[in-house]
Amino acid sequence: MVFLIGFIDYISGWEISWSVIYVIPITIAAWYIGTGFAYALSALSVILWLAGDFATGLQVSSLLIPVWNSAIRLIFYYLIIRMLVYIRSLTAVLEDRVLQRTADLRKEITGRERLERELLEVSERERRRLGYDLHDGLCQHLTGTALAVQVLREKLVRRKLPEARDAADAIALVEEGIELSHRLAKGLQPVDMQAGGLMQALQDFASATASLFKVSCRFECDSPILIADVGIADHLYRIAQEATSNAIKHGRATNVVITLDVNDEGTFLRVEDNGIGIPHPLPENRGMGLRIMAQRAKLIGGRIDVRSAPERGTTITCYLPEAVKDRESRRVPAEA
Repeated sequence: MVFLIGFIDYISGWEISWSVIYVIPITIAAWYIGTGFAYALSALSVILWLAGDFATGLQVSSLLIPVWNSAIRLIFYYLIIRMLVYIRSLTAVLEDRVLQRTADLRKEITGRERLERELLEVSERERRRLGYDLHDGLCQHLTGTALAVQVLREKLVRRKLPEARDAADAIALVEEGIELSHRLAKGLQPVDMQAGGLMQALQDFASATASLFKVSCRFECDSPILIADVGIADHLYRIAQEATSNAIKHGRATNVVITLDVNDEGTFLRVEDNGIGIPHPLPENRGMGLRIMAQRAKLIGGRIDVRSAPERGTTITCYLPEAVKDRESRRVPAEA
């Protein structure tokens, strides 16, 4: 580039100055190669400029004039090079800071995600533990109490004492406590440990929701889908529970369909409703349920897709991407 500019400078004659154009290759050299090479190009450009001017017939009254002009050019090029070096050093420092800040941010995000995952895992583990304690501890204790009161009632009946009726009332109260404890245990641990527990839990949840809220809520699953990982099954159940609750309470839906199926993308859980849809933007006190569902999906390697239209309802789908070759291992033939 320097020689090309020097040739053009020679052709154009000494009357036209090309000193600024020489800055282009000098700048490129200073930025991408180094200061030494840029200084060499500066000296070469001055030499070519002088040679071209004298070759085209430049006459000077004193040699001090070209020396002075050359010195001015060299100083100008030197200042340009030093400024570029300084800017490049600032850019390098800024890039290093950005990389460091990015690394720190990624580390913090990773730590926060790990903490959120651990909190959810601890929450689910404690929920399961409480459910087991209620079922295996309190329910068994109440059952034993009911049997003891039943024995007492029989003794009172044989003696024909009026307190037998009070004992019968006490048995009824204890049995109500047992039923309440069973429901609490089921709510804390709705998904059984067996692989098909999610399907039964979703079926029971749909029936209970329809009965409780007086709406149409049903569970659809064309053929049995086995999810052996109880942690994944728990998260899928909670996603369906949260989506259905939002549809009825906030979306004012009267029809909710919960679907569990497998397609080319993997396993998916879908909750569709005919409610009023999700407002855009969400109010400040809304949206927590969607964030929790998204976090649950992320923890099990899935993703949440939300589609909503005003007065046309909402469809929330949780995808669990898996290899297509694993589909048959997750789907059990209906006749089995």
